[in-house]
Amino acid sequence: MSTRGVVTVALGAAVLFSLTTHDDTRATSGGPPVAAVPLDNPRGTRPGLAPVRSAADRAAAVRMIKRLRVGRMGPKAGYDRARFGENWADTARGVPYARNGCGTRNDLLARDGEDVRYRAGSDCVVVSMRLRDPYTGRDIRWSKRRSDEIQVDHVVPLSYEWRMGASRWPMSKRVRIANDPLNLLPVYGDANEAKGGSGPASWLPPVRRVRCAYVVRFAQVAVKYGLPVTRADKRVMLAQCR
Repeated sequence: MSTRGVVTVALGAAVLFSLTTHDDTRATSGGPPVAAVPLDNPRGTRPGLAPVRSAADRAAAVRMIKRLRVGRMGPKAGYDRARFGENWADTARGVPYARNGCGTRNDLLARDGEDVRYRAGSDCVVVSMRLRDPYTGRDIRWSKRRSDEIQVDHVVPLSYEWRMGASRWPMSKRVRIANDPLNLLPVYGDANEAKGGSGPASWLPPVRRVRCAYVVRFAQVAVKYGLPVTRADKRVMLAQCR
């Protein structure tokens, strides 16, 4: 069972929306979720990807990126999505939203979406919503009939993790990183597909103002899981926040 129920959903002290019943779906109402600066969102439970603007925050971002270990990228041999557990399974331990009765994808759509509507009788399955895509700036009105229009991006791609050392991790750690909201952002599907398994040296969000925020999020995940990055990726990451 989901632990959500018909409740008021809050972000810090600010109430974002309340769940109400409408015909055959459950919907949210109120203003849009307020995108968070990654430095203020270390658990990944706040929505979106707000730009890093102040000089103090940019300096803090550079300090975080400098902490990253550099490593060589290994081969992709042996990589398979199944090595990180079932897609969006609610089986991870030790990360937010884990084992709450909802699949990870739906948790993230509910976290970042506006005007979220749920399937009849469900507190989990999102059937429509509006997303302000942080990567492209698009305002997407999405429904489950066009499911691929919004995809949940792994900020540090799973294949990148595999090549940088996750191939040697226990399965439980791979399941955690694959379902950790810190590593997950709902985005425009075409942008996610263009990114593929790339690190920051090969791909950055088209919207320049969020590039520092994006690489900070990348760094937060890498630091949390002890994952190295390539020398080229670290150099590009630093350049986005200086």
